[in-house]
Amino acid sequence: MALEENIIDARGIHKTYQTGTVQVHALKGVDFAVKRGEMVAVMGPSGCGKTTLLNCLSGLDDFDQGELVIEGTQLPRMSDNERTDYRARRMGFVFQLYNLLPVLSSVENVEMPLLVSGVPPARARQAALEALAMVGLPGLTDRLPAELSGGQRQRVTIARALVNQPAIIWADEPTGDLDSETTREIMDLLCRLNTENQQTFVLVTHSDEVARRADRIVRMRDGLIVDGA
Repeated sequence: MALEENIIDARGIHKTYQTGTVQVHALKGVDFAVKRGEMVAVMGPSGCGKTTLLNCLSGLDDFDQGELVIEGTQLPRMSDNERTDYRARRMGFVFQLYNLLPVLSSVENVEMPLLVSGVPPARARQAALEALAMVGLPGLTDRLPAELSGGQRQRVTIARALVNQPAIIWADEPTGDLDSETTREIMDLLCRLNTENQQTFVLVTHSDEVARRADRIVRMRDGLIVDGA
């Protein structure tokens, strides 16, 4: 597949949540396309549908209506097991709150997705060590999350997202809990990985500083994309 082709192609995505007796129309017919190797930042006020869009596009959540093609495959037509397997092989996830297991060391956290996917332990450990070296943490492999700074924990999270060499990395407020200097360091890392590996990044962020580093900024309001599509 050529680099300029779309790796993500969504058309008319609708998502409604039922909260008690109230229906919340989180997405109201969103069209969203991302080219292979592109870094896109999704911005907008709280509650506009940014995280819902990321969850629906990545297969973490179902949507009510619309079409979604990822790497030429219609994700909604997969079974739950097929979708889970596809995410494990082809996607990586970076969250604001790290989601690291506190009782596991850095290398154990990073290798966990591979072990769950059935990769032999020796190969999973080697891949985890390489991923930690890639994000600049080769000497902290045995540290528990509580023994790391916020920036170091986020680097472990990024290493875990990259360990399976995914095509797409989804990041929800990846620098939301970090100071400005660490934010710059993390964005330097993500931009370098995007350039060197030609991996696709979709970032949900409130930060203008983060968004400016992306190739394109998409702005949402009230469940719709209003600019940058």
